[in-house]
Amino acid sequence: MSDVKLFESQKIRSQWDAEKEKWYFSVVDIIEVLTESPRPGKYWNALKKKLEEEGSQLSQKLGQLKMQSEDGKMYLTDVADTEQLLRLIQSIPSPKAEPFKQWLAKVGYERIEETQDPQKSIDRAMENYLKLGYSKEWVNQRLKSIEIRKDLTDEWENRGVRKGQEFATLTDIIKAA
Repeated sequence: MSDVKLFESQKIRSQWDAEKEKWYFSVVDIIEVLTESPRPGKYWNALKKKLEEEGSQLSQKLGQLKMQSEDGKMYLTDVADTEQLLRLIQSIPSPKAEPFKQWLAKVGYERIEETQDPQKSIDRAMENYLKLGYSKEWVNQRLKSIEIRKDLTDEWENRGVRKGQEFATLTDIIKAA
């Protein structure tokens, strides 16, 4: 499924891969938004060379998908999944990228804390739900339902059910009941 996402009213071509269950985004479109370069393709080629010289394998791990261009034709386009996109943003010197970089550093630090003390992830989830305006009762019920879902999916795994499409099918059956 192809789609066009908007970031600050600028188009970013994207495509959903149902098999891998991931979104892929046009690298050139992201670069155009973050750098405001009049020639984002040329900027991307120069950045790829710079990354390779620095020993980064990011550009080698990116894929290509056919995406529609401004002229209406389909061309192979370098694409990145969300994780790759976040790594790419870290490599772009841009005031627009700076908020992303700060957010990534904060999230990374929080995840490191959570690996050392898993209770922090539960506390952080509760805090975030409360910030979104949910009541304490709703948040407690939500956290309980997550625990119950985890027990259920653990049981499915024990019985040989594979994650992904099979989990989604079983979940749909439960919701329909």
